Amino acid sequence: MSVPGYFVALSKCALLLSLRMLLLVPAGLPVRSQGDSHSDNKVMDNITVRQGETVFLRCAQGDVVTHTAWLNRSSILYAGEDKWSVDPRVSLVTLNQEEFTIKIENVDMTDEGQYVCAVQTSSRPRTTSVHILVQVPPKIINLSRDIVVNEGSNVTLMCQASGKPEPSVSWKLIYSSGDLASEDEYLEIPSISRQRAGTYECTAINDIDTDVQTVDITVNYAPAVSEGRDVGVTLGQRGELECEADAVPEADFEWYKDDRRILNGFDGMEIMNSGSLSKLTFFNVTDGDYGNYTCVALNKLGTSNTSFLMYGEYRNISPCLWPCRVLLWLSQLTSCSH
Repeated sequence: MSVPGYFVALSKCALLLSLRMLLLVPAGLPVRSQGDSHSDNKVMDNITVRQGETVFLRCAQGDVVTHTAWLNRSSILYAGEDKWSVDPRVSLVTLNQEEFTIKIENVDMTDEGQYVCAVQTSSRPRTTSVHILVQVPPKIINLSRDIVVNEGSNVTLMCQASGKPEPSVSWKLIYSSGDLASEDEYLEIPSISRQRAGTYECTAINDIDTDVQTVDITVNYAPAVSEGRDVGVTLGQRGELECEADAVPEADFEWYKDDRRILNGFDGMEIMNSGSLSKLTFFNVTDGDYGNYTCVALNKLGTSNTSFLMYGEYRNISPCLWPCRVLLWLSQLTSCSH
């Protein structure tokens, strides 16, 4: 170390020692007091600031001030115009005969605590202390992932959040008129049913803000097929049988005539599946197409089926057609005899 550097370091050590001797102020819990009017050690009201904001620390000076400094616990932030803190968020705002003000930008939880402004005058020292309280908005830090379960399973959802003040956590099922909710980090759903599948919302809230995240629950269950409806079709016309199944995951469909499975495109028949609906289409119904049909819906959890009857339907003949023709024929015979 060079000689000038040595003396600079020595002078800083001497200043630090004198400030520490000056600051025999106990670092206690935060208080809200204007201090004792009979003492030179003043305690200011707590400063409450939100995480990410900027806080200003102001300290009154005087005409006879010889040394002044801002300290955080035992660390000197500023000694007069000299910055001792290596934190780039800390900077000098004002230093004159009236006030000594510094600021801390982008405040974080690590900045919470007691700050002291030490002033040395020609007569005696005095201090002004203030406690910074940092409020932190809630943040959900641990959340259950989206899950897929079978109907009847027991489900537990977890949602943990941080923040200051400590946030309250609650659960609810979105788009539900029921009472499925929890005022706790955990939501217990015993023997879950398909009606309780959906999107669950976790909300963490404190005095500062709210954080919301969601979890999707998919409930698998076996197919349930709607009852088949018999259909009457005229020979040579188009016929259609529809089979609908409620299932998760979506069901696969199979069609049978009596005990024989029908393959797509076989004997002029077409099978079209779309989501929960399957259609068996006849483009030109023949006598051989009439009979009993079975639709089977299946997924990995089970099967379900329903039956249909397709029968012949004949065009109605007007009830007056033949009687009217007979009457017309008789009238023509009468006119001819004359």
